Amino acid sequence: MTERRPLSVDLVLAPVDASDESADAVAHAAAIAAQYDATVHVVHVLGEKVVQAIEDGDVDDARVAADGEAITETAERIAGEYDVPLSTSVAYGFSTTMKLRHPGSVVLDTAEELDADFLVVPREPVSGDPGEVLAKAAEYVLLYASQPVLSV
Repeated sequence: MTERRPLSVDLVLAPVDASDESADAVAHAAAIAAQYDATVHVVHVLGEKVVQAIEDGDVDDARVAADGEAITETAERIAGEYDVPLSTSVAYGFSTTMKLRHPGSVVLDTAEELDADFLVVPREPVSGDPGEVLAKAAEYVLLYASQPVLSV
């Protein structure tokens, strides 16, 4: 008898920022991907201050690059522990020209563009740390996603 699964999952999307909760989300995404022989895609969502600095030409390139590398290395380590394929991308979580561009919409747009089957979003306490971009995105994603969502 073959195992029946009510859900088909080929791609699990995990939006991340610089928070500890994001690493937990990647671990949950990798565990789900391992169960379904799926791939994990991690999208690093840049915060408002970073996006503003980029648009103003005042960005600290070395710091942004270091943060991105640390996030990617963490995601690669976690995916390796679960032996699942990993892809990554970076997205602006805010826009100074588009009012409707915010972390929640970025997550949903990325999910649609990649045809993600499952979303794992970090649900974070709002501490005020500028690296914690996704603190308010989880609720938005839970309300509007067309895919199953796990909020961790």
